[in-house]
Amino acid sequence: MTFAIPGRSSVERAYEQCEQITKAEAKNFSYGIRLLPRPKRRALSAVYAFARRVDDIGDGTLPAAEKLATLDEARHAVLNPQQHPGDPVLVALADAAQRMALPLKAFTELVDGCEMDVRGTHYRTFADLDRYCRCVAGSIGRLSLAVFSPSPDAEAVRLADRLGVALQLTNILRDIREDFLNGRVYLPQEDLDDFGVTLTLAEDGRLDPQGGRLVDLVRREVARARELYDDGLGLLPLLDRRSAACCGAMAGIYRQLLDVIDADPERICLGRTSLSREAKLAVAARALLRRSA
Repeated sequence: MTFAIPGRSSVERAYEQCEQITKAEAKNFSYGIRLLPRPKRRALSAVYAFARRVDDIGDGTLPAAEKLATLDEARHAVLNPQQHPGDPVLVALADAAQRMALPLKAFTELVDGCEMDVRGTHYRTFADLDRYCRCVAGSIGRLSLAVFSPSPDAEAVRLADRLGVALQLTNILRDIREDFLNGRVYLPQEDLDDFGVTLTLAEDGRLDPQGGRLVDLVRREVARARELYDDGLGLLPLLDRRSAACCGAMAGIYRQLLDVIDADPERICLGRTSLSREAKLAVAARALLRRSA
């Protein structure tokens, strides 16, 4: 696929804007992205910038019908980014897709997942939730893999997908209370039923721990996420040193966040859990040193 790319100065400015978006908004991913060499760092920043745009549409304040219409516009635009020379993010994506054969169709899965959010989709089984996670995060894993590796095999694609799902499940556990306040419940209904949990707020504004049943449910989902990490991190030996360091840092930050939740599951009743900047830097440094050894 060959795109007609605007003058290099326009492309440079487009990449700069994507990197600024990534630096400002990618509170966890930026620690890994900065470990990449410049061409890959710029391409992955373009991927993140468009993904951020889609997320912002889904999480924004437009009425649902307008959100769905805007998401549909984004779906069509990303499949033909060269047709939008005035949009810096799409200009950068067009250039990155030409250089690295990005599977731009994967972005349509991200849009599908955001449409599920807008429609208030609930998930009956973990298989249903897995499909959602594959849309919103596995898709980004597969796009990232195209940046990391010029010709990934089927196993690498599968592992990137699994790692994306692991990260998304960690996000879901981190944000249970915030999502509930926004009318979204991602935990599978069959799991809620198994543990006798109905998400509600206590009088003090916390999620009601329901006599420890919610903690037990969170630990089940933590165990599932760990299995996904154990599988997905098999991707690292298949990547070059800098790409593996980037991927290892991003996954490592989320895996450490999962450890924090596992050590005190009831903390999710209070709100979003996060790592300090120093903890994230330490994870990134370990990932780089590990791949340098």
